[in-house]
Amino acid sequence: MIKHIVMWKLEDVAQGSTRTENALQIKQMLEALPEKIDGILKLEVGIDTNPKNYDVVLYSKFVSPEALAAYDVHPAHVKCKDFIKKVIIERVACDYEAE
Repeated sequence: MIKHIVMWKLEDVAQGSTRTENALQIKQMLEALPEKIDGILKLEVGIDTNPKNYDVVLYSKFVSPEALAAYDVHPAHVKCKDFIKKVIIERVACDYEAE
């Protein structure tokens, strides 16, 4: 199993929407992915309540590194990434193997 964690800091306003509106859009888009992409064991999206932290976090588990690689290039995920890139100012991520 591999865990994939990503955090984003969002622009105050981007794509005609506020930080909060874009955070909710990211959450909705990402949470729809397990129905569309095989190999996702768990996918959870949180919106931070402390404005000093990153705004959105993704916690996900995949059956294998290959499943994570397939997720990365899946058209539904690419659509999410394309939107996210337009509304963020910073991104950090970590992938690691777990039992």
